[in-house]
Amino acid sequence: MKRRHFIQDLAKAAATVSTVSALSSRRVSGANERVNVGLIGCGGRGRLVSRLMREAPNVDFVAVADVYEPSASSAKEWAGPMARSFGDFRKILEMKDVDAVLVATPDHWHAIPTVLACQAGKDVYVEKPLSLTIREGRAMIEAARRYSRVVQTGMQHRSAPHYREVEEIVQSGEIGEVHFVHVCNYSTVYMSQTPSADSEPPEGLDWDMYLGPSPEVPYNRLRFRVYRRFYDYSGGFITDFGAHRLDSVHQIMRDDKPLSAMGVGGLYGSQGIVDTPNVLHVTYEYKNWTLSYEGIQINGFGTGPRIPAGRKPYGASGDFDRPHGEAFYGTKGTLFSDRVGYEVYPMGSGNAAKPRSVAGRDCTDLHTQNFIECVRSRKPPVADVEIGHKSTVVPLLGNISYRIGGRKIHWDADREIIINDAEASSLLSRQARSPWNLI
Repeated sequence: MKRRHFIQDLAKAAATVSTVSALSSRRVSGANERVNVGLIGCGGRGRLVSRLMREAPNVDFVAVADVYEPSASSAKEWAGPMARSFGDFRKILEMKDVDAVLVATPDHWHAIPTVLACQAGKDVYVEKPLSLTIREGRAMIEAARRYSRVVQTGMQHRSAPHYREVEEIVQSGEIGEVHFVHVCNYSTVYMSQTPSADSEPPEGLDWDMYLGPSPEVPYNRLRFRVYRRFYDYSGGFITDFGAHRLDSVHQIMRDDKPLSAMGVGGLYGSQGIVDTPNVLHVTYEYKNWTLSYEGIQINGFGTGPRIPAGRKPYGASGDFDRPHGEAFYGTKGTLFSDRVGYEVYPMGSGNAAKPRSVAGRDCTDLHTQNFIECVRSRKPPVADVEIGHKSTVVPLLGNISYRIGGRKIHWDADREIIINDAEASSLLSRQARSPWNLI
């Protein structure tokens, strides 16, 4: 699908980042060649993923960038004395010896660095969710294809062996026909927040650069420290924790084309200036099945079967919690999966479903290794940018429905349009602040 919004003006983009010869992107030519990576976004997730990525053979982090100087300095110290540190990510894109970048910024800064990195001849590993808006995600795909770049989305469930087993179980028909899938994300992490007054930014923070394409507002500690509670910088819990589960549902069901979405919920308790909900329920229709999503941040118990002994899910607030997961309800049995394993429960007797419990683990390490392998081989990664986009569309549609009052919206997945709803369609993109209105 052709979109004029990909880059509004190539001249403007060229003024934003120096053009780098395509020859610089061909330095990596074999399985043992060194891959030089730049880290864009040096917070906790960026540091974790970069450490795992550097465990792959012959990988170096040669540059880091962050709008908060203390974070950039900490990352530079880890990367080594030869690494360069910047406050502006565009400086990394000008470096001819950089082969790839890891984008681990807040969500509102995912699309622009990715597009400009592709234009500069760099491959990209970009954290989930792929984009802040659906139109941004499509622009990222177009950039990857136009400049023949490897772009991996940080949806690491795609690299988990136990999720491939779940896919095979469901697709083999072992639990029968699946017409209903339930996804849950429960937590107490966003339950309450002490109100915070606007103030001057802390020393070392470039607040204007942090805001970037988002509206100009005074510094507030909450906007910086818990950005996922603001639609200006994130899609909330559903695009954070939910994006992983919804991507896994697409993988397992082998269907990434929702037909409709209807989201209801609210923001309960102390609200202050935050605006993403702490209770959200979204119902999605697909061609031959229904998906129900629950994102609850006022209780961490979850709705799945209790966790087996010896396995502890991340984010649990008690010994019996199972706060995250996906349940596939078949005509012969039920399968519940999450990041730490899966269980199969037969329905009745004499059915093909075999009861079992299988342990799994987080596979971010395998996911980063897959990216480095693809940088060298030029093969598509397991969570290619288009896979990441289609899985990010789902939570974004849920947010759109919620934000227009819970009205059901109808989605044309092939044309990527909302049908006959101008208000909802206006939320497919955003009006980015100049000079970042590139997409």
